Amino acid sequence: MQNLVTIWQNLGLRRQIIVVGATLAMFLAILGLARSAAEPQMALLYSGLDRAASGDVIAALEQSGTAYAIDGDAIFVDGAQRDSLRMTLAAQGLPANSGTGYELLDSLSGFGTTSQMFDAAYWRAKEGELARTILSNPAIRSARVHIAQGANQPFTPDAAPSASVTVTSGGGLTPEQAKAIRHLVAAAVLNLQPEDVAVVDSLRGLMPNEDDALSPGPAAASRAEEIKRNVERLLSAHVGTGKAIVEVAVDLVTERETVTESRIDPQERVAISTDTEENTGSTEGTNGGAVTVASNLPEGAGGANGGSKSQTSGTREQVNYEVSQTQREVLRLPGDIRKLSVAVIVDGIDLVAADGTLSKQPRSAEELASLQELVSSAVGLDPARGDVLTLKELDFQPVGVQGTLVEAGLLAGLGPINLMQVIQLAVLSLVALVLGLFVLRPILTSRQAETGLMLPAPDAADPLALPGFGAEGFPVLDGVIDDYDSLMSGDGSLGQTGGDPIERLRRLIDERQAESIEILRGWMEENEEPA
Repeated sequence: MQNLVTIWQNLGLRRQIIVVGATLAMFLAILGLARSAAEPQMALLYSGLDRAASGDVIAALEQSGTAYAIDGDAIFVDGAQRDSLRMTLAAQGLPANSGTGYELLDSLSGFGTTSQMFDAAYWRAKEGELARTILSNPAIRSARVHIAQGANQPFTPDAAPSASVTVTSGGGLTPEQAKAIRHLVAAAVLNLQPEDVAVVDSLRGLMPNEDDALSPGPAAASRAEEIKRNVERLLSAHVGTGKAIVEVAVDLVTERETVTESRIDPQERVAISTDTEENTGSTEGTNGGAVTVASNLPEGAGGANGGSKSQTSGTREQVNYEVSQTQREVLRLPGDIRKLSVAVIVDGIDLVAADGTLSKQPRSAEELASLQELVSSAVGLDPARGDVLTLKELDFQPVGVQGTLVEAGLLAGLGPINLMQVIQLAVLSLVALVLGLFVLRPILTSRQAETGLMLPAPDAADPLALPGFGAEGFPVLDGVIDDYDSLMSGDGSLGQTGGDPIERLRRLIDERQAESIEILRGWMEENEEPA
């Protein structure tokens, strides 16, 4: 303790201020690091919740005494407790879903509940269940479902149901996701068709239906991309990767057309019915004569007179024929290819000379013809439809490398590193460095200068007579040099009286360079101290 007091008293005012300031700075830095280390590392618990669900989660966190932070619609908690808090809140049914499902029907009792009230509660429950199912998709943050169902009234035709779905997603719905939502809602509601379900995205607006007139636009782009990918894969197998560029333009049919055809062939007939009629008849007659008594006698009793007898028969057949008739109805939907245009550029063959120079060699006409035939077969080219294929060989220009090469850093093999811990370690290292350079080093330097080998300043009356030297010109160094013979040179000339004092001083400095430097340093530090 006495040594510390002595060192503090030997320091000048400027050095004492520096020591106090450095000590306070180090104390504040350590205090700040301790406070930052004591604060928990906040991690995202939930985001994008509605106000009611967020209020329930915050109330549960406050009741459990958990520290939390709110940033917009996001709730942050301690990262070490995030997973356990999610499990605890899930056990409590939090966060609650945006809609209420079939539990609405549990509150309805048989007394005082009309059929209209039950129907309204049923459709509300149906909408809530559909919204819950849609929210099971991780890409969807919120969803609302509305179903329009006509009232069941007598003597009124049932109206077709319709539905609308409003969703909020992170990056917007894709056409495939919108199609899946339509079919999901249509399958859950009786007599509801997928085309009667409207899907509205908060970012992209109304999602077009696959049967709408706008659908051939994305369909044409996807069809062209598929054809382009197939042709590039086919060409890269021969010319190499990146040696062929393919562009495809597809013109699709956008209108809907219904064709009804009825054809009658008079040359072909079919018997559909046959009617046959047969007629049979007989007639008898006698010859004319005078009327006598014999005419009144029974038959055969009178005289034999002449007579005639005849029979007739006939057949009639009627056949009914139907002329051959064919009826056909054709429905043409949008999406058929009206015209296809394909453009292909193929690079030349790279040749490397003996000196390392690179040159291009053109491809043969037979090779280009083979490539054109392959591309025509791959895209399904139809000249009668007006399809066009252009295949040319053009030398590609070399493209310079853009950007910089991304390589793994020195700390890549250490795994994930906590940035806050790295910052705290860097600040502690900086504080230790500042403490060593600006506090410990000045104190140690000052102590060494005070207790080291110091000589008083030379006497101005005699410049050649150096204070601290004896009568014979030998330096007197307390605590370090006590041997008189150690200052003697090999010939003993240094210890003799007389001679040139400058030469003796030079010889002394050459032999005792370390001691000479300490003497000069002591003089300089003594002159810097205030009077």
